[in-house]
Amino acid sequence: MSQYQPAADPSATASGEVSGRGRPGGQQPAGNQLLAAFGPLILDAGIPLGLYYALSSGAGMGDVAALGWSSVVPALRTVWGLVRSRSVNGLAVLILLVNAAGLALSTVAGDPRLMMAKDSGVSSVVGVAILLSLRTKRPLMTAGLKPWVTKGSPAGEAAWDRLLAASEPFRRAERRFSLIWGSVLLAECVLRVIGAYALPVHVMVWLGTVLAIVAVLLAMVVAGALGAHPLEQMVTAEVEGAEAVRRAGAAGSGAAGTGAAEPVAVAD
Repeated sequence: MSQYQPAADPSATASGEVSGRGRPGGQQPAGNQLLAAFGPLILDAGIPLGLYYALSSGAGMGDVAALGWSSVVPALRTVWGLVRSRSVNGLAVLILLVNAAGLALSTVAGDPRLMMAKDSGVSSVVGVAILLSLRTKRPLMTAGLKPWVTKGSPAGEAAWDRLLAASEPFRRAERRFSLIWGSVLLAECVLRVIGAYALPVHVMVWLGTVLAIVAVLLAMVVAGALGAHPLEQMVTAEVEGAEAVRRAGAAGSGAAGTGAAEPVAVAD
């Protein structure tokens, strides 16, 4: 079956990007936020699941063929994302290559269990890539996390950059967010492999989708509470502090200007 793909860029992220451009305060309507967060989940999990059962039960297709055709939708979504962005997203390309290689291998082998297990390969590749990125200055999930935390506002982005340069607690929270996502995806990978070879194919088809949804929701909740929320609090405090300093400076400049303009009394 398909594998939900947390993207590494702000245009499509499991953590949910809300850039908020063009709206007061940098906010998007709640409906747009939900669509951004769960739209990829529907395309990568819901549609392939329904397509598999329609082809296998309704059209009488074999497990291998039904699984293969049900993998087309998420693959096309990845390709479309690359074309639309007009840039090469390394993680998206990697996911596409892993899916293509796994599909080709399982089709040649004719083993539906191998085809289901290939989805765990996507989880493991993404999870390992996220964890390895923790050793860099920019963890992989930060690209989607930063727009969410800063709401896409210039003041928020400037506050993020200042905190990233000067605050160790801020950098720890940023890394913690990616650590949680990478760990959850690797755990899901292990469970998928076990299920692919221990359970009947028709059971694992829907259970694999359930595992993907649970893993994504778990990562969103835990990473949100332990990573995104502390980051948002620190950015908000930094923005408010910078604004207070700016206003104090403006007030001081205004007072100095007023004092300079006052006439000086000359004693007789």
